[in-house]
Amino acid sequence: MRVVFVHGACVRDGDWWWHLAAEALQRRGIHSAAPALPSCGEGDRPAGPQGPGLTEDVAAVRAVLADSDEPTVVVGHSYGGIVAAEAAVGVESVRHMMFVSSYLPEPGESLSTFGAPEPPLFLDFDPEGGTFGAVPELFAQTFVQDCPPEIVRESGARLTRQTISVAQQPVRAVAWHDLPTTYVVCTEDRGTPAAAQREFSRRADTVVELGTGHHPFLSEPQAIADILAGLS
Repeated sequence: MRVVFVHGACVRDGDWWWHLAAEALQRRGIHSAAPALPSCGEGDRPAGPQGPGLTEDVAAVRAVLADSDEPTVVVGHSYGGIVAAEAAVGVESVRHMMFVSSYLPEPGESLSTFGAPEPPLFLDFDPEGGTFGAVPELFAQTFVQDCPPEIVRESGARLTRQTISVAQQPVRAVAWHDLPTTYVVCTEDRGTPAAAQREFSRRADTVVELGTGHHPFLSEPQAIADILAGLS
């Protein structure tokens, strides 16, 4: 079994975001990968008006999924759930999907489908520049309030601007209709409210609740590893 992790919006360096959970899995003999997302500037083109979007993110994750015949669990976090939902379509090695404090879309839905009428204060949108990002001054208290100080510092250093068009681009198809699906609700999340997560979780087969903030794989990585190991 292997695990492919898909990180959320407005951050870079997927290997770092998932490294604690990946290490806990590796101790169990389960290896993992964390593809880069081009819309976050992690490819050869910068984010911006003509920058890569959801299509490129889906292709990047799909390439990693298709690179192995080993039975695979795909884990999508936040925006990463939108990417993972489409990227896993038709990939025979994918046996299970897990969504962590994540959007869980139907075909035709996008980030904007789930957005509030007014943008949240912790996000900064720049339509002219073609990007959006997390407000650095609000990031710690919103997204990693339950993490150790070192993790808070290191996560803040990995914020990035993302191509704004991903908010409007809908998924064309979803894999979770045809695969066992687990949803992890983070009850202390200040970014995606638990009530919203529970609505998404209605679409999943199994629901697990953790008393964590938005990034349980950083605050409680062993809990995430335990859930994943139980899916093998």
